[in-house]
Amino acid sequence: MEEQVKAALNNIRPMLQRDGGDVEFVGFDAQTGVVSVRLKGACHGCPMSQMTLKAGIERYIKAEVPGVTAVESV
Repeated sequence: MEEQVKAALNNIRPMLQRDGGDVEFVGFDAQTGVVSVRLKGACHGCPMSQMTLKAGIERYIKAEVPGVTAVESV
């Protein structure tokens, strides 16, 4: 499942990079279904980063990888 999450992140990474940001996979907790990521570049500290994380990254990963319950920034 971790490889599926990484593949999904790679699919959305170009959209983030287009705006000067990026996302880094940190880990996946198989028991809770929570994916941990680190926002980088322009995304780190951006006032809209929570919206990007929840409405963009989390929504996409949950649709692509069954079993993912949440995506959190660390």
